[in-house]
Amino acid sequence: MDSDEWRDYVASALRVTIHYPLTTRTMNRFPLIAVDVGNARTKVGVFREIDDSGLPKPETSLNLDARAPRREEVEQLLRAQERACWYIGSVNRPAAGELVDWLRDGRPDDRVVMLTAGDLPLKVELPRADMVGVDRLLNAVGANRLRPSGRPALLVDVGTAITVDVVSAEGAFRGGTISPGIAMSARALHEFTDLLPLLPMEQLDAAPDPLGTSTETAMKSGLFWGAVGAIDRLARELDPQGEAQIFLGGGAGQSVGRMLERETVCLPHLTLAGIALAAEARENIDTDGDDRE
Repeated sequence: MDSDEWRDYVASALRVTIHYPLTTRTMNRFPLIAVDVGNARTKVGVFREIDDSGLPKPETSLNLDARAPRREEVEQLLRAQERACWYIGSVNRPAAGELVDWLRDGRPDDRVVMLTAGDLPLKVELPRADMVGVDRLLNAVGANRLRPSGRPALLVDVGTAITVDVVSAEGAFRGGTISPGIAMSARALHEFTDLLPLLPMEQLDAAPDPLGTSTETAMKSGLFWGAVGAIDRLARELDPQGEAQIFLGGGAGQSVGRMLERETVCLPHLTLAGIALAAEARENIDTDGDDRE
């Protein structure tokens, strides 16, 4: 199922009843809820205002287990809101489907939009933009708000997978690399061997000592420093002149970013900000065309 088919499926499951443009006045009454549905985590951010300076930051955010999200936390977040406008970027179809079902049953008056590549204010220089993970494209949307004009960017996301993507000096997404994330690699070491333990590597607050003095510390060192080394090498290969600005996101972005050779900008809410910017662009187009549902 490609991205257009997935959106058609979601649209068939929704009863869309409102469509308000996301002006500052409107968002004060009907906030924008940006949702980044990943393979391991679902991030939710509430945006009430998007201005023209800097990267938009969520007023409030949640970081939930995508496999077993605590819906009561979302309900608590929205307890004072009769209506809201949801924009969802997802690379996890089952989890997104469950969210859509919950919204349809529990908040039938809310507006819900499932973003695909064609909805984004982004040029994609690839044969099949619809086959690129929308989270990677949303990161590019966010980076283009911060990237100096005429300067390319490298986008590093350290999550379930590690992605290193290229945005051209003109702001176009050009592709990149995908490799196993740190936690995924840890699981592979455990599942494909007899004696290696399963290490909890989802949250990394600090870099481990490179010299492992036990099986577990050797594994942590190899997993962490292997990721750092791979990102450093890919940055050199993808940007041999060292011209690009590097932006980092993802669950382990901060701890990894501190160890990279080149200066980086860590943006934990980069994908959510990209969703907010995509929503703003889409709503402005709809408003200009007076295309209301």
